[in-house]
Amino acid sequence: MIGADAIIKCLEEEGVSTVFGYPGVAICPFFNSILDSDIKTVLIRTEQNAAHAASGVARMTGRPGVCAVTSGPGATNVITGIATAFADSIPLICITGQVNSELLGSDVFQEADITGAVESFVKYSYLVKNVNDIPRVFREAFYIANTGRKGPVLIDIPIDIQNATIKNFHYPEEVNLRTYKPTVKGHAVQIKKVIRELEKAKRPIICAGGGVLLSEAEEELRAFAEEHRIPVVSTMMGIGVMPTEHPLYYGMVGNNGKAYANRAMNESDLLIMVGARVADRAVSQPDLITRNKVLVHIDVDPAEIGKNAGPSIPLVGDAKHIFQDFQKEEFSCDYEEWLTTLNEYRSTMEKKRTPNPDFVDPAAFITRLSEKMQEDGIYVADVGQNQIWSCGYHIVKKGKFLTSGGMGTMGYSIPAAMGAKTAAMNKQVIAVCGDGSFQMSMMELATIRQHRIPVKIIVLKNNYLGMVREYQHYTYKDHYSVVDLSGSPDLEKLSAAYDIPYLRLNNMEHVDEVLDTFLAEDNTMLLECLIDPMDLVK
Repeated sequence: MIGADAIIKCLEEEGVSTVFGYPGVAICPFFNSILDSDIKTVLIRTEQNAAHAASGVARMTGRPGVCAVTSGPGATNVITGIATAFADSIPLICITGQVNSELLGSDVFQEADITGAVESFVKYSYLVKNVNDIPRVFREAFYIANTGRKGPVLIDIPIDIQNATIKNFHYPEEVNLRTYKPTVKGHAVQIKKVIRELEKAKRPIICAGGGVLLSEAEEELRAFAEEHRIPVVSTMMGIGVMPTEHPLYYGMVGNNGKAYANRAMNESDLLIMVGARVADRAVSQPDLITRNKVLVHIDVDPAEIGKNAGPSIPLVGDAKHIFQDFQKEEFSCDYEEWLTTLNEYRSTMEKKRTPNPDFVDPAAFITRLSEKMQEDGIYVADVGQNQIWSCGYHIVKKGKFLTSGGMGTMGYSIPAAMGAKTAAMNKQVIAVCGDGSFQMSMMELATIRQHRIPVKIIVLKNNYLGMVREYQHYTYKDHYSVVDLSGSPDLEKLSAAYDIPYLRLNNMEHVDEVLDTFLAEDNTMLLECLIDPMDLVK
C-alpha cells in the first residue's frame, strides 16, 4: 500500500462517499488510487467550487465534506471556498497535492505554501512529511473538523509521500489531542442561572444562529420554546431553526432582517443568543443588545463569547446538550402579554412593497415558489439582492435554507446545491442566484450535465450587480460605477448549449403555470426571471 492508497482507505473508514475535485500532477496518485474504491469523484470546473460543493454535502449530512485539488494554482484557487466554510463553521476536509518534499521552499513549478496561505481560514492544517503519519493525520483532521466549533481542515501531501510505501496501515479508533478539548456539556451552575433569569423575565427572546443547525439542536430548541412559550428570532445562518410560519418565530434580525424581529430583540429584557457570533450583519450596534437587558450568550466556541458584546451570563457548550439540560429544569413563567405585543408588531410592521407590474416581483415570486416546493425541499440562496429577498420571503417548512453568510461569497449557490443534491438525491434542491452570481459559477452547468446532478436553477436577472448598485443608489446618489452587467450571455442559448431545459418568466402573469412546469419533475432546469433593474431590497 502506498500513501495514496492509505488516503483512500482513511476516507472509506470515515464513510466518505463523494470527493469533489480537480486533478493535476501533484494530486494524481490520489486520483489514481480512488479508482479502486467505491468513492464517487466529481470533476468540478474551478477549484473554489469543489469546496462549495463539499460544503453542500456537509450541511446536508452533518459530516465533513471532502474536496481534493492539485498544488500551486489548484490550491490557491480553493482558498475562497475554504474561507467561506470557515466563516460559517462548515466542516470540510481539503486535500491538496504538493511538490516533492525535497523541493519544498525551492520555488519550483506549481509550488505554493498553502498551509501558510490558509492559516487564518482553517481550524488546523497539516503538511504530511512521513507516509506513516497519514492514518493519524486523517483521523485527527476529521475529528477536528467536526467537533467543537466546526470548520475546514487542510491536509497538504507532497507527491513523493503519496507514492511512498506505508509500512503498517492502522486507522486509529480514538483521537486524544492534548491541546484540543472542546467543551460540549454546559456548566450546571450557569444553566441554573439562565433558568432563574427566565423565571424573572417578562420579555425574553431566543436569537438562534447557525450553530443551532450545526449542532442539530433544532428539535430541542423548538421543544423548549414551545413548552414555555418563548419567542424566537434568528440570524441569517439560523434560518430554518424554526419553520418560517411557526407562531413563535418572528423572522430574521439584522440590517436586512424584519423590522419587528429587530424591535423584539431590542425591547426584550432577556436575550438568549445561541450559536451566533453577534456579528455586524445581525447586530449592527452590539451595545444595544446589552442595554437594559440580561444577555445570555451560548456558544461552543469560548472565543466568541464576549468578543463583540459582554454577556451577563456566558455559557460555553454544544447547543443540543444545553437545550436538553434546559428541558430538565422546571420553572414557571407567563409571557403571553409579551407575545401579544410581538404579534401586533408583526401584523403592523411588515414592509409593504410596490413592485413594478412589468417585471417579476422577486418577493412574491419567492413566496410562491416556497409554497409550491416540496415540504422538505432544499433552497440554496446566493449572495446579493437575491439573498436578501430569499431570506425575507422564502418559507421554510421541513427543509433547509443554505447560503453563504459570514463571507458573503458570490457564486456559492450552484456548487453548494450540487453538493446538497449529491448528498440527498431524494430531496428537491433549488439554487437561486442573481445574474451576477450566476456568471461566477455557470461553468458548473457542465458538471451538472456530466454527472447528471438534477439541480434546479433560478436566475433573477436585472442586468446589474444589484446589491452594489443599491448601495451606490443610497450612498452616491445614483452615481453608478462598475455594476452594469451588459454583455451577459443569452441564457436561453446558454442552456441549449448545455442541453438544459430553459424557461423564462417576464412578469407575474403566468407565475403559477411556469413554476408548475419548473417543479414538475426532478431534473435539471434553468428558469430566468426578469427583475426590475431599479428594484430595492430596502
